[in-house]
Amino acid sequence: MKTNRPLTVVSLLLSLSMAAMEMTVVSTAMPTVVGDLGGIHYYSWVFTAYLLTSTVTVPIYGKLADLYGRKPVLLAGIAVFLVGSMASGLAQGIGALIAFRALQGLGAGAMQPTTLTIVGDIYNLEERARMQGVFGAVWGVAGLIGPLLGGIIVKYLSWRWVFFINVPAGIAAAALLMISLHENVEHRRHSLDLAGAGLLTLGLAALLFGTHGGSASAIGLPLAAVSLLVFFAVEKRAPEPVVPLDLFRERVMSVATATGALVGAGMISMVTYVPLYVQGVLGGSPTEAGSAITPMVIGWPIASAVSGLAISAIAAAALAFFLRPGASIHMPQAASALFGVGLGLANTALLIAVQTTVEWRQRGVATASTMFARTIGGTLAVGVLGGILGAALRRDESIPEGAADQLLGPGHGQGLASSVMEALSVSLQSGLGIIFWTIAGISLAAAAISLLFPHLPVTGIGTVRGEVAQPAEMTTVPPEA
Repeated sequence: MKTNRPLTVVSLLLSLSMAAMEMTVVSTAMPTVVGDLGGIHYYSWVFTAYLLTSTVTVPIYGKLADLYGRKPVLLAGIAVFLVGSMASGLAQGIGALIAFRALQGLGAGAMQPTTLTIVGDIYNLEERARMQGVFGAVWGVAGLIGPLLGGIIVKYLSWRWVFFINVPAGIAAAALLMISLHENVEHRRHSLDLAGAGLLTLGLAALLFGTHGGSASAIGLPLAAVSLLVFFAVEKRAPEPVVPLDLFRERVMSVATATGALVGAGMISMVTYVPLYVQGVLGGSPTEAGSAITPMVIGWPIASAVSGLAISAIAAAALAFFLRPGASIHMPQAASALFGVGLGLANTALLIAVQTTVEWRQRGVATASTMFARTIGGTLAVGVLGGILGAALRRDESIPEGAADQLLGPGHGQGLASSVMEALSVSLQSGLGIIFWTIAGISLAAAAISLLFPHLPVTGIGTVRGEVAQPAEMTTVPPEA
């Protein structure tokens, strides 16, 4: 591999920052998007479509990068991401936006793993830790500026620029990568688990579809059950499965996966629904909606960096702030910060437990599986909670169709009768109240399951299954790693 490392790093940072900021920027803009396009009942699908496709494709892209090289896979991912971004910005209806977000997710699935793989290729073992810290900081910066950037774009430009802004950054990233990175690919044989990825996608999509009740449940839930059962059967026989089931025979892995899924469910649900609460219930602006989740995405990485204890109960306690009557805009900010600290504390404990338990050669796939479970948990939670919100808004027949969308529009419900506004406010607050209580329950469940962890002494050298886990500075890592 021949490379101009400074230019390559700039390209990789641009690629990773696009994927990192996409969730927080879009979540801030979504109430305004719904006010323009309509379809508040499908609010959650704009997020779940992106999360679903970007998650289940990660293992496939990783193997394609081994087969055909990192550069073509990353370039293809950037291209698909940009096409999805442009199409999302041009969408004229909520259904089209959901479809284009799924396309955008297909591109994003290639960007994060391939970016970090290239870092491992172009830096030696001693340099890698420092560079991984630089790339890890991208997520912190994205969490800090993403919500505020989304609010500013919506206020001064248009929500469509939330998607269009990716285009110049993506073109610059692709151009720099093309001129700075040159690789000679040593082709390796891999078995792509396309059947597993397809069945998992179908099963999760059907499960999300089934949460909307009525005929959707009658079709979606049975299809989800069949798809997921077949998926597990396929994974047991797949040479290189999307989800390596044998890892979960270890108690630490199974507990960490369950806890991680619940942690992800709480985190992504908060990022999704707090902006809707601020704009729909408190009547805040898009900028205020962004500022409400900024403390959470700051508290999360800080707490992750300084802690070693899982305290998800803190996150559950934070939800009480949202349920106080007559809350001001400062209440969501305070709750968001406390929630981020609580889940950030849990984040470190999960990763340490998993990485301490497995052998060195399984550490990468074990870590990836934990991250995979976290995103899948968030995807399912956002979809299910969206069904709860839709049911709450449909419950009061006195609310005319489209009134909720009008409430989130630029006029903030101007033109609606006072009785409709009152009924709509009650329904929206009731639905979001159920959502926040559910997130609190999810956080408490994560805390309860974390108590099942076996005792793992971790003091630089941890004893695991009677063996000694070597510290990072000891030369037990193969040179080719």
